[in-house]
Amino acid sequence: MTAKEVMEISPIVPVIALESADDALALAEALLEGGISIMEITLRTEAGLKAIEAISKSIPQMNVGAGTVLNAYDFKQAVEHGAQFVFSPGISEELMQVSKELDIALIPGVATASEVMLAKNNGFEYCKLFPATLAGGVEALKAFSGPFASMHFCPTGGVNLKNINDFLSLPNVLCVGGSWIVPKSAMEKKDFYKITKLCKEARHIIKSIKGIV
Repeated sequence: MTAKEVMEISPIVPVIALESADDALALAEALLEGGISIMEITLRTEAGLKAIEAISKSIPQMNVGAGTVLNAYDFKQAVEHGAQFVFSPGISEELMQVSKELDIALIPGVATASEVMLAKNNGFEYCKLFPATLAGGVEALKAFSGPFASMHFCPTGGVNLKNINDFLSLPNVLCVGGSWIVPKSAMEKKDFYKITKLCKEARHIIKSIKGIV
């Protein structure tokens, strides 16, 4: 799966920090029920790798990848546990190299023109803008579209239902990442119905953008 294919799966990429791997399968089913078939499970918690492994083995229709991947060791561990792709909050030579070695899609995080140049010059034209709103948000992405016409982005960080369409209406934005779609409160209560409801609500709001349904 290429980075382009990853970013075209869904207009919303849920960014998830799981406290318990036991919730992984129920959460994946809730997202699928809500019409979202991609998950970025971060390695911020000890449950991350186990959750990726459980979903990749049991729910093949869910596209599951790892987030908060900071180095080659994290990258290799994620892939060994079944991650189909990797998101990183930043960009480094180390991450780009291991992505090419393993032939696993990396969507690196960028926040400046210099970082976008580094990505582009190494063949990574599909990136995460992070932290999106702090890095300039919609205006930064508009500015990037001139000198970096071939680049595409997944803004993450500060994206929510109020500004999601502002981002998705941009030609160089394929999807957005967000944690609001899987609220911590819902996970604590194991209220997976609420997560499905939030998915459907978000998809309803954005369905008019770029013909997304």
